[in-house]
Amino acid sequence: MLDVNIIRQDPESIRQMLRNRNYSDTKLEAFLNADAEWRMLTEKGNALRKQRNDVSSLIPKLTGTEKTKRIDEMRLVSDEIKSIDSRLTELDTIREECVLNIPNIPHGSVPIGKDADDNVIVGEYGTRKKFKFRPKEHFEIAEALDIIDFNRGVKVAGSGFYVLKGDGARLERALINYMLDMHQDQGYKEVFTPVVVTKNAVIGTGQYPNLKDDMYWLERDDMWLNPTAEVPVTNLHQDEIFEKSELPISYTAYLPSFRREAGKHSDTRGIVRVHEFNKVEMVKFVHPDGSFDVLEKLRNDAEDIVRGLELPYRVLLLCTGDMGFAAAKCYDIELYAPGRDGWLEASSCSCFTDFQARRAKIKFRPEPHLKSEFIHTLNGSGLALPRTMVAILENYQNEDGTVTIPEVLRPYMRNQNTMG
Repeated sequence: MLDVNIIRQDPESIRQMLRNRNYSDTKLEAFLNADAEWRMLTEKGNALRKQRNDVSSLIPKLTGTEKTKRIDEMRLVSDEIKSIDSRLTELDTIREECVLNIPNIPHGSVPIGKDADDNVIVGEYGTRKKFKFRPKEHFEIAEALDIIDFNRGVKVAGSGFYVLKGDGARLERALINYMLDMHQDQGYKEVFTPVVVTKNAVIGTGQYPNLKDDMYWLERDDMWLNPTAEVPVTNLHQDEIFEKSELPISYTAYLPSFRREAGKHSDTRGIVRVHEFNKVEMVKFVHPDGSFDVLEKLRNDAEDIVRGLELPYRVLLLCTGDMGFAAAKCYDIELYAPGRDGWLEASSCSCFTDFQARRAKIKFRPEPHLKSEFIHTLNGSGLALPRTMVAILENYQNEDGTVTIPEVLRPYMRNQNTMG
């Protein structure tokens, strides 16, 4: 959530920011109108309260008709104050709803662009394997090895769900443990949080209301299935104030995540786009100074996972039109999948500045005697499991139909070298 003072002071720069991010300025206009009325009524209400207080102190000294007149006048003033307060409550709701729908301000280093075509390739890393045969797509490999069952996933939960079995389930478990161990070595504390979250939690990290149609809502309890571990992990410190000495704080977490993928190609064959997926997440709470430097470290931590798996990948700096709602700057890490001859996003690493912290009310105290300030939050996937598995199956496939297990995963699979 943006500081309302920034919106008030320079609404035209916010309007331009919205254009750069492909957002309408409707909510900005609604906020400015409601805020102007709110400030006018607040000033009027304060003046009326002062008038009432001043007159109320005089009334005991008055007698007769003059006293009755003043009492009647103050009743009218009190009624007007109540009416103003009622309207202020309405305006507060309007202002809050508007601000919740205005995205974060991009960092100056973020390229201005309309969509994914305007993202900037930071670099491409690793070596693409040269196959002496036509590389298959992951779903062909998985079905031949009998490690993913798409039909029974649909039978159990419907379209967009799947079942891992045998070496597929073991590979998934190996990847989760490898990532968590790597992040622990990088200095992250592992946490395991609830999968369901409150409405306040999805508001806190910026998924609500912007992405509410992409999330699963448990109507009876007004709870949400987490769309990413970023939500419950960031909100662990909702409404808290850190001491400066406690920062930075780094967490890693494995959780299943759920997305409806409303309006997207949910029928894509295989596990590239699914409704339930495992993911290992990194979340950081840091001092505002240098948070974008921390983003570079976070990105490198995610890249360490990919380098360990020896997968070819590239890094993109997202443009204004393709960046997530809450992010001020974001890198995507994409894995190369030779079977489909394309790139798959497996991680997004973002700095949110104080945008999430304002919504979740997470602060720190710069010094014991100073007023608390909002911290900066960051998060990154390290990595999303389905697309990582796709990249492994397609990059490590052999002509005889087997799949070589990446060396770093073998200790987690009892030193098994191949699948099939």
